[in-house]
Amino acid sequence: MTHTAKAVITQQAAAIEGLIPQLTTDFDQVVSWVHNSNGRLVVTGIGKSAIIGMKISATLNSTGTKSMFMHAADAIHGDLGMIDKDDILICLSKSGTTPEIKTLVPLLKNRGNKLVCMTANADSYLAQHSDAVLLVNVPAEADPNNLAPTTSTTAQLVMGDALAVCLMERNGFNPEDFARSHPGGSLGKALSVQLTHLIQEHKKPMVQKNTPVSEVISEISAKLVGATAVLENNNVVGVITDGDLRRMMQSKLDYTKLTAQDIMSKDPFLMPYTTLAKEALILMQEKEISQIIVTQSDSYIGVVHIHDILNEGIY
Repeated sequence: MTHTAKAVITQQAAAIEGLIPQLTTDFDQVVSWVHNSNGRLVVTGIGKSAIIGMKISATLNSTGTKSMFMHAADAIHGDLGMIDKDDILICLSKSGTTPEIKTLVPLLKNRGNKLVCMTANADSYLAQHSDAVLLVNVPAEADPNNLAPTTSTTAQLVMGDALAVCLMERNGFNPEDFARSHPGGSLGKALSVQLTHLIQEHKKPMVQKNTPVSEVISEISAKLVGATAVLENNNVVGVITDGDLRRMMQSKLDYTKLTAQDIMSKDPFLMPYTTLAKEALILMQEKEISQIIVTQSDSYIGVVHIHDILNEGIY
């Protein structure tokens, strides 16, 4: 059946490209209205268009445009009360002639809100009574009977994405804004989690320059981050890792007489506590190291292991 799948994808791709010549000044007008509005962009629809509308509303909210979804059937049974005077409404309907839409449109117009429609039918009741029309006409649906909403809903989705991205651009929505909207997701964490958020006080390995190697081994084993900072007057002067201990043992030196300063790596990589964990991960990968020493005002505050970052879902 892969030939059918290929045909569906090819047909839908062509239909999406066919949206480009359907863009008019109405699209620019809608972007301007929403950008300058003090209200929300309320998305409504019925059937499969309602499902697409929910996704469009969610995308708008996550990209800096205040939005709300209102099902067209629920709107005429009380949910119109959710609409404020400054809200702009966008109604999705392929035909623009369904009974629910015909009932809803006059109610919306009577409230004085701007009404935008996204439809495949420029001559429909909905289009004729809207303040702006976003046309999403497609040659045919993807199913053999040309009945199931497939290509038409894909077109609605793409037009909604185009609207959301244009509003992002107008609003100057940046990665930091995105992180504030997505604090729990991997993308949000990559843009917000700092090294200070990963520091664990009970895992703060440290030894002095003259600490015997036997105590260094105990400290690294106890703190479970595979390394320890070497301090002098609370300033980091070196780092000792599991790898340094292995190399020491392979050298066949009598390590019972050695101290931390004899085996430490000098000039370790230090990062301020406000450094994004993502930036630390990049450095670790470039330098092929597993730990980073974290400082605050040049004072040592802990070690972050690469696994601490990966466990946060940051890659």
